[in-house]
Amino acid sequence: MPAKRSYADPCGIARALDVVGDRWALLVVRELMLGPKRYTDLLRGLPGLSPDVLAQRLRELEAAGVARRASLPPPAAAKVYELTDRGRELEPVLLALGRWGSREPLPGGRRPLGVDAFALALPTLFDAAAAGDLEATVELRLGEDRVVARVRDGRLEVRRATAEHPDAVLEADPATLTQILWHGRPLDGAEAEQAIRISGSRRVAKRFLRLFPPPQTPASAR
Repeated sequence: MPAKRSYADPCGIARALDVVGDRWALLVVRELMLGPKRYTDLLRGLPGLSPDVLAQRLRELEAAGVARRASLPPPAAAKVYELTDRGRELEPVLLALGRWGSREPLPGGRRPLGVDAFALALPTLFDAAAAGDLEATVELRLGEDRVVARVRDGRLEVRRATAEHPDAVLEADPATLTQILWHGRPLDGAEAEQAIRISGSRRVAKRFLRLFPPPQTPASAR
């Protein structure tokens, strides 16, 4: 295997990029941020990534102490990859990058947001002032995936899990929720077309969907 290139720069930013600056590395971290994943699930979440490059990035992240291999407990008993504590420290970095990048033009011929990318877009665009004193747990059923979003004390936490007693449940694919949240698709129309299903408190569900204003396009550079 060729030696990993380095910026050979003592700056902390350069040293961080030595670890996670290679193409796809931070997106692999993104896919693991909500919880462990099998190798095949990582490939599914990153459809433009080849198996060889994924294997290389995982080896590099393991060597850097960012990710590790683990086994899920029975009955799953599957081999997975997960972030270490040091890897999870990248969460605010990813969210800040997402917040900054969400104001850039969308790529042409783009793929729809994957489950993890969509879930992490929520805290990226979360409006704490709009949340106010809301305390609620919302379960997002995104195909086979389950994500719990918990709003409390003006903060939003998302994780891959099922909720025991959610205040509301939203069942849709990420593309539908993306259209409703950021592209002006009316919720009532999506419901009528059975593209989204709401159970539990409709009041909580509708208020939750108002907590993520679309990003503003940046002004032209002067």
